[in-house]
Amino acid sequence: MGSKAVFLDRDGTINFDPDYLKNPDEVVILPTVGEALAKLKISGYKLIVISNQSGVARGIMTVEDVEAVNERINELLFGYNVQIEQFYFCPHHPDFSPTGTPECRKPSPEMLYRAVNDHDIVLDGSYMIGDTHMDIGCGNNAGIPAILVRTGKGASQEEVIKNSGLKVAYTADNLLDAVNFILKEVHEEK
Repeated sequence: MGSKAVFLDRDGTINFDPDYLKNPDEVVILPTVGEALAKLKISGYKLIVISNQSGVARGIMTVEDVEAVNERINELLFGYNVQIEQFYFCPHHPDFSPTGTPECRKPSPEMLYRAVNDHDIVLDGSYMIGDTHMDIGCGNNAGIPAILVRTGKGASQEEVIKNSGLKVAYTADNLLDAVNFILKEVHEEK
């Protein structure tokens, strides 16, 4: 039997989002994120990032830039005794790719499904957390509860999500609030 996971958006959910973050020296982890991720790890969740990074296709950054930022995030999380198990990202432009609409780009659950296979994850009991309608759509399309955080673009996305018909399991002020919701849900199920 596999493990549960929390799938996380990166920019705006874990770290400040300055738009097209490519310099690892500019990575700033959002308040409460280290504590929140450590609580999930202690509770047995695998931590997987699922991120759209269209700046690669736009020529703003390289794949190596994205990977350097990901490494820096894990360096900063080390102090909280927690690490992201793996970062999955879609480098394609939202409007064009060599094959048409990119299959990996959220709200597609393709990257999430890849993580499920790579890390022996079960979707039952897993969650998706992010700050945009694409993150909520990814969770909905994978059939798992999706939590919106008001950090990053989250606060400005609430109305868009409400009018889109997407299902939000919970709207959290920040990642720690989202994690407390998950752990309360799990505790109440027992």
